[in-house]
Amino acid sequence: MKNVKKSTATARPAYAVILAGGKGERFWPASTARRPKQLLALTGGKTLLAQAVERLEGLIPPRNIFIITGRELVPAARAAAPALPPAQFIGEPQGRDTAAAIALGAGLVAARDPQASFCVLTADHIIGDRPRFQRTLRAGLALAGRQDVLITIGMPPDHPSTGFGYIEAGARLPGRGGLVIRRVRRFVEKPDRATAARYVASGRYFWNAGMFIWSVPSFERAIVRHRPQLRPLLERARAARTARQLAAVLAAEYPRLEKISVDYALMEKADNLVMLRGAFPWDDVGSWPALERHVGRTADGNTVVGTCERWDARGNIVMSRGRLTALLGVRDLIVVQADGVTLVCAKKRAQELKHLVAQLKAAGGYDKVL
Repeated sequence: MKNVKKSTATARPAYAVILAGGKGERFWPASTARRPKQLLALTGGKTLLAQAVERLEGLIPPRNIFIITGRELVPAARAAAPALPPAQFIGEPQGRDTAAAIALGAGLVAARDPQASFCVLTADHIIGDRPRFQRTLRAGLALAGRQDVLITIGMPPDHPSTGFGYIEAGARLPGRGGLVIRRVRRFVEKPDRATAARYVASGRYFWNAGMFIWSVPSFERAIVRHRPQLRPLLERARAARTARQLAAVLAAEYPRLEKISVDYALMEKADNLVMLRGAFPWDDVGSWPALERHVGRTADGNTVVGTCERWDARGNIVMSRGRLTALLGVRDLIVVQADGVTLVCAKKRAQELKHLVAQLKAAGGYDKVL
C-alpha cells in the first residue's frame, strides 16, 4: 500500500449515503420488486430502512443523510423514514449496482461540502449495539478526514460462509478506543466451503459487509484513477441545483452506465485501502432462515411472526401477519403468507428460492397480488 496523504482539514459535519435499492427476491412473497426487503418490518416492529436511519441518530443529522433507491420506491421509502427531508430521497431511473449509486451519493455530498467525509451503508442489514457501531463510524469518518484512504468495515466470521465476499487483512495500524484498524491486502469473491473454512481458520479474513467510509476528495481520486466512466455522473450530480435538474442528469447519465459493484470498480484495484474491524452484531439477513437468529423460537421450537397454531410441528419458520396459519405434523418448513400468496418451502432449500422467483417472473406472477 502506498503512503497515504495527510490532510490538515479540520473536523467538519459528516454525511451518510444509505443504499436502499434491491429487488426483494430472497424474501418473496413478503418482499417483491415493489416492496423489497428494506421496506419490510422483519424484526423490531419497524422497517429495516427505518432502523438504518435511526441507527445514525446523534451521529449524523437527518439533513446529511441521503437515501439512494429506485425511482418507483421513493414514496414508500419516504413513508418508511419520515424523519428525513423528502429531498434526501433520490430515485435512480435504472439499477446500475453500487458503484453508480455511490458515485451519485458522492456528488450529492460534494454539492454540500466538497471536502466532507461520508459513510456508505446499506438499508437491509440488521446491526446491534448502536453505541459501538457509531464509535466505529466516528473513528472511520475522522480517519477519512485526515488521510487519503478508502475504508471498509470487515466483520469477523463466525462460520465458513460461502455467501459473503471476504477481505484479507494485513498489518495492524494504530487505533484508538480499542478499535482495530488494518491494511487491506485484497478482496476475494465468495468462496467454496473448503476455501471459506481455510479463510476462517487463518484469522486473516473478514466478511465484506458492504459498508465503506471515505472523503469526497479520496473517492473522486479513486474514480478518476480506476473508473473514470463514473466521473460525469458525480460531477453533474454535484452541479445540479434543483430536483428537476438532478432528475435530468440521472435520465441522461444512467442509460449509458455499466452495471458494476463498487468492489469490482474500485476496491479490488485501489492501493490505499484500510479496514475497520466491526465489533458489533451484524447480519445481512440474506434469506428466511435468518429470522431464527433474530426472532427466536417458541417453546415448541418454531419461529413465528404473526399468528400460527401448531400441533406436533417443530423447526418451522412462519410469517403470517393478519391471518391464521395452522401447522400439523410438519418439520423444518418455511411458510409465508403475504398479499394472498402462500409460500411453502423446505428450510434447507431456502437459497433455491431464486429459481422459483425466476420461474414466476417468466410467468408474470412475481409481483402479482391476488
